[in-house]
Amino acid sequence: MFETLSQRIRAAVDRLRGRGRITEADLKATLREIRMSLLEADVNFEVAKSFVSRVQEKTLGQAVLESLTPAEQILTVVYEELVQMLGGEAKQPVLKNEGNLWFMVGLQGSGKTTTSGKLAQFYKSKGRRPLLVAADTQRPAAREQLRILGEKIGVPVLDVADGERPETTRTRLQQHLTFDYRDLVIVDTAGRLQIDEALMDELARLKQALGPSETLLVVDSMTGQEALNVSKTFDERIGVSGLILTKLDGDARGGAALSARHVTGKPIYFAGVSEKLEGLEPFYPDRLAQRILGMGDLQTLLEKAKQAELEAPQKDLKEITLEDLITQMRQMRKMGSFTEILGMIPGMSRMLPPGFSVDEKQVNRMEAIVLSMTPKERRDPRILNASRRKRIAAGSGTTVQEVNRLIKTFEDTKQLMKTLAKQQARGGRGLFRR
Repeated sequence: MFETLSQRIRAAVDRLRGRGRITEADLKATLREIRMSLLEADVNFEVAKSFVSRVQEKTLGQAVLESLTPAEQILTVVYEELVQMLGGEAKQPVLKNEGNLWFMVGLQGSGKTTTSGKLAQFYKSKGRRPLLVAADTQRPAAREQLRILGEKIGVPVLDVADGERPETTRTRLQQHLTFDYRDLVIVDTAGRLQIDEALMDELARLKQALGPSETLLVVDSMTGQEALNVSKTFDERIGVSGLILTKLDGDARGGAALSARHVTGKPIYFAGVSEKLEGLEPFYPDRLAQRILGMGDLQTLLEKAKQAELEAPQKDLKEITLEDLITQMRQMRKMGSFTEILGMIPGMSRMLPPGFSVDEKQVNRMEAIVLSMTPKERRDPRILNASRRKRIAAGSGTTVQEVNRLIKTFEDTKQLMKTLAKQQARGGRGLFRR
């Protein structure tokens, strides 16, 4: 989502690299470019203006202008201010030992029902006992959608009937909790395509009856500036304690997502990063700022690896087989797309060309080729003669040329591993010389 913004900001700062000294004019020109990149990314005008003003105030001092590395110092200030714009320290909803009732609100289509299921999945994995309440009686099949999500993650769902009074819902919920103890209740409420009086009145009555401990507004990151107006209206009429941003994996400009915390004054608790039920992550301002500025996000990468139970190959890398390759690829896929993983590696975004992405279909074809081999062929590709390669291509729905390309790439990689191992054994000479 933030690819263009990321490239523009880095390009503006990179123009200052390599200079021993920079002038005030150079600095102001760079800040103008940063401001324009923020506005073009759909960041709220007042937010962009305030951001650049604070950066300018901190960077116009003699310490930066006379620094031997002005670009790095400016980048540090931009990073710090970006973190502040996104909310500063990461915050999470208040979670007591019991009596947690979270009220999910938002417009229709923002991803509210799916996010309710994701939240239940997230906290269930942490040992909580969630209950989902299907209180969206307006959208056709909303209750059915939540029931299906509940079945997938093994969380019970309490349905609210058409025309049911909020007081009745409260009584039924209390009765349910007396025979089935739950320490986290997530209520999926009704939405509309746009804000209207009927929606606000309905939500206000239900909220008053249930007395939630948290009211979470689900905001679609792809709706642009309108998302900010929606956030402010919901907060004024219903009262919001925190935000959840959805569709951060989309291709919108993303500026509204960056502005949401500053404009509403409410913390962003979570971000939806994929359509999968596991695709909900706690929102960390510093990590998102690092990724926007091309610094990577090693902490999230390590957490994803741990969650996916990713293990390093037990054998020497130069002895790895095609079988091991597929095993590692499958484990990595649990962490997300290969493009996303590369973006989290510090420094990698600077090495890759603009707009670079891994062709997931090509990765699938590689897997199909290896799976069409016999176990013996996977362990020792040297036995692959012309007839075997033809059979593998037919079995994987690829061409002989693609099979040949995969084998050559694999053998070249193994040869590189051997070379590196020899260099290391000689005491770090050659490629490892400092």
